[in-house]
Amino acid sequence: MSRSRTERLVNLVICLLSTRRFLTAAQIAATVPGYEHDADDPRDHEAFQRKFERDKAELRELGVPLETGTASAFDTEPGYRIAHREYALPDIRLEPDETAAVGIAARLWQHAGLAAAASSGLAKLRAGGIDVDSRATLALEPVVTVDPAFAPLTTAARERREVRFDYRVPAEDVATSRRLQPWGVACWRGRWYVVGHDLDRDATRCFRLSRVTGTVRCVGPAGAYAPPAELDLISHVARWSGEREPAARAVVLAVPGRAAGLRRWALHSEPGRHGDRLVLPYSDAEALAGQLVGYGADVQVLDPPEVRDAVIQRLKEIAVRHDELAATGGRL
Repeated sequence: MSRSRTERLVNLVICLLSTRRFLTAAQIAATVPGYEHDADDPRDHEAFQRKFERDKAELRELGVPLETGTASAFDTEPGYRIAHREYALPDIRLEPDETAAVGIAARLWQHAGLAAAASSGLAKLRAGGIDVDSRATLALEPVVTVDPAFAPLTTAARERREVRFDYRVPAEDVATSRRLQPWGVACWRGRWYVVGHDLDRDATRCFRLSRVTGTVRCVGPAGAYAPPAELDLISHVARWSGEREPAARAVVLAVPGRAAGLRRWALHSEPGRHGDRLVLPYSDAEALAGQLVGYGADVQVLDPPEVRDAVIQRLKEIAVRHDELAATGGRL
């Protein structure tokens, strides 16, 4: 769907939601941007009618409850409106941990240059009666920080534009230039990756964003390519990273009734006087530490030392980040 048609459909929905009475096609044409035409010109008016019929069919296909009717018995031309009772979302009820997750996501989007979308999402939640306190998640922000390449790569993937960037792998001292048609950006085990078609190697490739050096440059027109159908970014990243079978075990102490996410993949759970002992499989101590820190004081690492030390280091980074944000009033 073209951008102009998308904007026209959005404006049409807003218009029909903003009225309680049925609006005729002529009234809609005079109100909604994109329907401007000369009603006295038969060809121009016929083109408008075809466009309007296509848009009505598109809205109904999208599930928008478009109603047809008249405002009174004296009206000779049918009008249109959207049924609020069928279009409105049900009551939004989130648990405290879910609202915290929303707050973290919003802060992540702000760092990724998507502050407008995040602000809009929070406004809709608050309008639905959900109180989301972004400052309550301040200390957890380092867990979801993103790399500088995140914003330009997500934009390029959305616009289907080729990008060029310099990329350095640990085995090489010098970065090499890459040309990529990005399909999307995904997070895997606490790290961000971009997946796409490598033009130089004519193959699917995956790149870790933290290894992108310098500026990501968009080249060529938008809409220059199409990603594969039924694309699964996480599967690409997992295969590329050589997902290893967890060989080590960590023992953590969890507060009873908390840390449900950890309990789901624990190999063993044993209740105790001071909490529940969970045995967790892992292959990367840093990745496991990143997950454990997200549970805050609900989880304490007992063993092994490498995981405990990694968690302590993460907490120190969070403390520094918190002090920096506090000093700048929450802005960096």
